[in-house]
Amino acid sequence: MTRTATVVTERDIAHLPEAAQRYLRFTGVLDRPRDTGFELHAHGWFRRKPTDHWTACRVHQHNTTTPHITRDYHLHLNLAHVLPVHATDTYHHGHGRLHATALGTFTLAHATGPEIDAAELVTHLAEALLLAPSTLLDLPVTWTAVDDRTFDTTLTDRHLRVTARTTTDHRGAPRLVTTDDRWADRPDGPTRTPWSTTTDGWVLVDDRMRPRRAHATWHLPDGPFTYAQLDLTNADITHHPAD
Repeated sequence: MTRTATVVTERDIAHLPEAAQRYLRFTGVLDRPRDTGFELHAHGWFRRKPTDHWTACRVHQHNTTTPHITRDYHLHLNLAHVLPVHATDTYHHGHGRLHATALGTFTLAHATGPEIDAAELVTHLAEALLLAPSTLLDLPVTWTAVDDRTFDTTLTDRHLRVTARTTTDHRGAPRLVTTDDRWADRPDGPTRTPWSTTTDGWVLVDDRMRPRRAHATWHLPDGPFTYAQLDLTNADITHHPAD
């Protein structure tokens, strides 16, 4: 889509499904300059497997849409409260990368390839849906109605095409974002697995609506596994408006 004006108007969203229009109105994109990305500093909790205890973590993230779609996600935590771990998830020029180290030296995880490419792109899409909705209006996104409270968004970048489904409440507030375009690290290797982000209510901060808290969950064959939670009410979020 080619941007014709910086400020989002009703005309810009009139062609979208009703549920998507309601969502964009609720999140406050109308009469506001379009965003090209955001930077996030937040605290939360993380665990590697269902039997682990939750560990406090810090997140620093920077997503952009111009001139290219990028995602830079940094997770800092102390495993067993003593071992510092730094994990990065990145997406640049159509390629994703996951890398984690302990003590800044020892590699705990490293992954690249088509599955990581798609996973990073669809995570970028899910984060835009929750934290920077107006960025989607200038990207190659297809919006599809599912029902009166649900819509799909399909994002294309280079050789990749990923889809996320957003379920909203009666106001248009997103409650759940789901996708099948991610792969979980299973004992027999990366396995395509349903993944979701849920929100615990919405709050107005600095004249913008944002989720109070977000939870990331894998829907594994033996049941759902929530592995990350972020406190977004108190997060430092800076949006980058279009020129």
